[in-house]
Amino acid sequence: MTTPDVTGLAAPLSDLLGTGTKDTETGVAGTPGTAADQVAAAPAAGTSTGVAPATGAAPGAGATVVPAAAMAGLPGMAPAPSAGSAEGGAAPTAVPGQASALSGALPVTVPGQVTALTGAVPTTVPGTSTVPAPVPAEAPAASAAPAEAPAATTAAVPTATAPPSALQFPGTQRGAFSPEMARRDFPILHRLVNGHPLVWLDNGATTQKPRQVIEAVTAFYGSANSNIHRGAHTMARDATALYEAGRAAVADFLGAPSPEEIVFVRGTTEAINLVAQTWGRANLGPGDDILVPVLEHHSDIVPWQQLAAETHARVVPVPLLPDGQIDQFAYSDLLSTRTRLVAVSHASNVLGTVPPVAEMTALAHRYGAKVLVDGAQAVAHFPVDVQAMDADFYAFSGHKLFAPTGIGALYAKPELLASMAPWQGGGNMIESVSFDRTTFAPAPHTFEAGTGHISGVVGLLAALDWLSGFDHEAVAAYEADLLAYARQALAAVPGLRLLGDAPDRIAVLSFTLAGHEPTAVAQALDEFGIAVRSGHHCAQPALAHYGLDSAVRASLALYNTPEEVDRLAASLLHIQQAS
Repeated sequence: MTTPDVTGLAAPLSDLLGTGTKDTETGVAGTPGTAADQVAAAPAAGTSTGVAPATGAAPGAGATVVPAAAMAGLPGMAPAPSAGSAEGGAAPTAVPGQASALSGALPVTVPGQVTALTGAVPTTVPGTSTVPAPVPAEAPAASAAPAEAPAATTAAVPTATAPPSALQFPGTQRGAFSPEMARRDFPILHRLVNGHPLVWLDNGATTQKPRQVIEAVTAFYGSANSNIHRGAHTMARDATALYEAGRAAVADFLGAPSPEEIVFVRGTTEAINLVAQTWGRANLGPGDDILVPVLEHHSDIVPWQQLAAETHARVVPVPLLPDGQIDQFAYSDLLSTRTRLVAVSHASNVLGTVPPVAEMTALAHRYGAKVLVDGAQAVAHFPVDVQAMDADFYAFSGHKLFAPTGIGALYAKPELLASMAPWQGGGNMIESVSFDRTTFAPAPHTFEAGTGHISGVVGLLAALDWLSGFDHEAVAAYEADLLAYARQALAAVPGLRLLGDAPDRIAVLSFTLAGHEPTAVAQALDEFGIAVRSGHHCAQPALAHYGLDSAVRASLALYNTPEEVDRLAASLLHIQQAS
């Protein structure tokens, strides 16, 4: 995907977004996800480094780095130690108003290293050859337990020395990918939590934001802030151009034929409610069926229950198989001429299951049913093509795609949008208003009443541009390898039960640990700087399928590494052995 060209801007779009030409001499230095940084803070003894994929140039390098002063005052924002910097790896700061001048303090990995997880036998680290990992004879030292409050900073980490060639930036072209390339763009991944470098494994709840997104939002408010669509002045034209460039970028990202098929919403939940309260109210009635698989998020269950109560339709659950797949035989049997809508997730937020959405859609269409796909968990993990899957509606949230919170998008086929009545009334969605008659703007604007989240769209545009700098297929392949590695590493922890084993899934690991409540496990992991989620994950029916009402969830993203998986597994092993 390339950032759409827009006209009418007083300054180039890249200037307004705060991004510029890549500069391979510039980047965010000192990623705390390097082998030395992460393993030094791991609670289990005997853990050594794993091999991360080769480092390349960060997409968008050369943009202004968020000033350090803007991060001041937040707890734990002291930079984590990292290899290659002057004072034990401290990340450089930027003076407000000055361009970034960060130089060369990049993590260095040594080819040929292997992971040695205490008490576990993980298999191949993604991107490396298989080497048996030694198993230490002794259990982790009891002193590693967080009995006392963790120190404010971590111990000094030895810096790695590498030949000059190791500090170069191969792969400057768009499309190159490694997790290190991604990590350099995330300021928050440089913070400490309870004295340890942060390991963010709560991506299913929200992803972190790259500096390009942070800078774009800041640049918008600093140079282009205005309301949209209703002004003749320069600032209004600039803001409108950015907003509509965001719409075009979303259409391109989803494979939609036209930007006019994209409606901006607050997120997936609002998108589903919009469809329920517009198309749903007009097309469902007594005796009609809405098919909803058991694995769905509550936001893809509750709106249909509310609609069914109003229209006297039925919500019909589609059961799961033991491995977490949707039972396709049951789905086929439940479809009938009464089926008006099938609502299905493109990827499950608790089991990671990726259903055969295109096949399910084709079958539903044989019965005249429409299909809404909840893409909240899918869009960050693999390419999406709404035309190839023939979805009638597709929804996603920006904050799960490295963009700000409060912005998302709904794709709908144009004939459906044209048939749907406005959901909310007000400004921006009308053509003319009088006390005798009001006429409405055409779609998509008729569904965007009031002032939208303009800066959120700018951030979403920047996030899509940032993500498009990587080969999305390469990202998906890396995450698949990392998931396989993580599943085998966690399976070696005594008493740990992984939920779901569907053959097609995203990098989500929900589990229970014998003898420990999920919330207690999440709190204990937090002592080691590891952020996971616990609870029902807004997917109570899916957990009930396994006889549970809560679980721990570690959800991975493109910036997570094998070393972070090792820290998770070692910490869980420590928790289990310390009890």
